[in-house]
Amino acid sequence: MVKSTRQSAMHVARWFSDLDWRLLFLIVPPLSLIVFLYVSATPISPFSTFAPLASFFFNGTLNSRTSADDPCLLPLNRSRAVGVRSWKDELYRSRMAVCLVGGARRFELTGPSIVENILNVYTNSDLFLHSPLDENSFKFSLLKVAPRIATVRLFQPKPIPETDAEVRVLTAANSPNGIQGLLQYFNLVEGCLTMIEEYQAQHNFKYDWIVRTRVDGYWNAPLGPQNFIAGHYLIPPGSTYGGLNDRLGVGDLNSSKVALSRLSLIPELDSAGLRMLNSETSFKAQLTTQGVPFVTKRLPFCIVTDRKYGFPPYRFGVPVAALSSPGPLSGAKCRPCTPFCEGSCVAGVMPLLDKGWSWTNWENGTLKLCDARGEWEKGWEKIFDKVAGKKRAAVRKRISGLKLKQCVNDFNEMKRRSSKWESPPPEEICKLGIGEN
Repeated sequence: MVKSTRQSAMHVARWFSDLDWRLLFLIVPPLSLIVFLYVSATPISPFSTFAPLASFFFNGTLNSRTSADDPCLLPLNRSRAVGVRSWKDELYRSRMAVCLVGGARRFELTGPSIVENILNVYTNSDLFLHSPLDENSFKFSLLKVAPRIATVRLFQPKPIPETDAEVRVLTAANSPNGIQGLLQYFNLVEGCLTMIEEYQAQHNFKYDWIVRTRVDGYWNAPLGPQNFIAGHYLIPPGSTYGGLNDRLGVGDLNSSKVALSRLSLIPELDSAGLRMLNSETSFKAQLTTQGVPFVTKRLPFCIVTDRKYGFPPYRFGVPVAALSSPGPLSGAKCRPCTPFCEGSCVAGVMPLLDKGWSWTNWENGTLKLCDARGEWEKGWEKIFDKVAGKKRAAVRKRISGLKLKQCVNDFNEMKRRSSKWESPPPEEICKLGIGEN
């Protein structure tokens, strides 16, 4: 009896198993066809205007503001790995403008890192340099090794007349040179956009991407492909000063036009009734009033500074990172120093800072702090050389002992390779910095 019952049970189980396979064969083919038709009808690429939709699938949100920890927007191809490879290939083939702005103060330290981690990574990029002429400008001769040079503009800075709209919209608070300092900086940024537009018109094409960064930025790792997101403007987190970090930006042509129009959009900010804006809050207002979504991602660079800052920084103070900090520092102020505050010390200092002001990421030992109350410490050169490595150390030493003839030769080589040279003769630039030697 037991044997008969067991056999019956086995027959029933076999019947249900056969039924499961029949149902599976009936259901799977139509379902696969539906999925195939849907995916085929909705291709998504990070270079299309539908990139936010990709963010929805991968992140579960359509939020136009993504944090530093969000994955990059990737195409919905059959394989994520294939999508990443295709996306990178397209990025490396695209036309890119790299805009460098600012004074050359410590360019012998920062310049080689920019060449290595931006220009040599995207060899199809064109370099645009926009800088005020001063005694440090001779250091730009280092750029003779850049893969492609489009326009070099070194100019004698002059006071910029302040309009009524600019006086109403901008504030002199926390700006070392008041409203005039803001206007000079805005002129550098927008002037670079003008150079790019002139170059496009002259050569009858348009750039896919524009990278705008400062010449005093030190990079300890490459600018990765995940930072190019169509339809969004990418900026670093931290150092927001009530607005958005304006020390670097990456965007497609349309979003970059808005982001770089620092002067010409001030009348619109005035019409919107915006007042008492610093550089960072006016930058945020530009993007938001013009409907440009932005993305924040941690980036591997810091701003090398000679300025003195109180220590320990408190609330609205400015932390100065040691150049040896692994980061990413996302544009925080830095200098080569023997770290004064590490580990538990940093964990005690950083939470006291206002997160919407000069704060920067510090967790997991990514930040070491300098005591920046005084000048750079004696022997900073050895500290820099150890952090930067032999190649960058050799460049620093070469610039410190550069002779007039070699400087002129380097600039002439740079001028020969430039599509447009809007600068004084190389002899004049070199003599201003290193004299007649």
